[in-house]
Amino acid sequence: MNNTVIPVITIDGPSGAGKGTVAQMLALDLGWNILDSGALYRTLAYYFDKEGLEPEDLVSNFEKIRKDFIVHFEAGIPGQPVKIFFQNQDITNLVRTEEVAKKTSLLAANPDVRAFIKPSQRDFMTLPGLIADGRDMGTVIFPDADLKIYLIASIEERAKRRQVQLKRQGSEVNMRVLLEELEGRDKKDMEREHSPLKPADDSVIIDTSNLDPIGVIKEIKSQPLSFFKK
Repeated sequence: MNNTVIPVITIDGPSGAGKGTVAQMLALDLGWNILDSGALYRTLAYYFDKEGLEPEDLVSNFEKIRKDFIVHFEAGIPGQPVKIFFQNQDITNLVRTEEVAKKTSLLAANPDVRAFIKPSQRDFMTLPGLIADGRDMGTVIFPDADLKIYLIASIEERAKRRQVQLKRQGSEVNMRVLLEELEGRDKKDMEREHSPLKPADDSVIIDTSNLDPIGVIKEIKSQPLSFFKK
């Protein structure tokens, strides 16, 4: 019987709090695997769109979808998005779009879809360890994680970060519109019936409003855990 213990750190929080950047930096620093749960949902939305499927088609096509849904991530290079591979094809740029994000939001609200994704998320827990980035990693997917981090930031700061990100992609977005979209997304995530956005009871909550990613990593690594000791 294999009793190997695989360490897990979860990083949850609302959109724009810095989860992706911090998870990537921590995975690279520790040499661990990374799970971008939002990208996993995006990949499923991409697949559904490609196959002409609707959320309600999942149950009747379950075995085919399960067989086809082969995804892995690479932490990549700091400052660039975590790389997403679907069936060994790099689809990073194909799924990190606003169009796919909207489809993903609808898909993720479906309880059958969330039940389908859960074992896929847990499959990422392999040696030497896992950094899991998402919204319900510490509360639902990895409730026994060694360390649960919950990042927060003011909505104004999160909107600024999103604006910078979109400008880099060549898009111009109105700040008022961004604020409204973030407020709507927060409300939807926090009030949804299945896996609402909230910190786990034993989470370490870090406000990133006035912290750069290196400062956040420093706070995380100040936790008294053996894998942070050099």
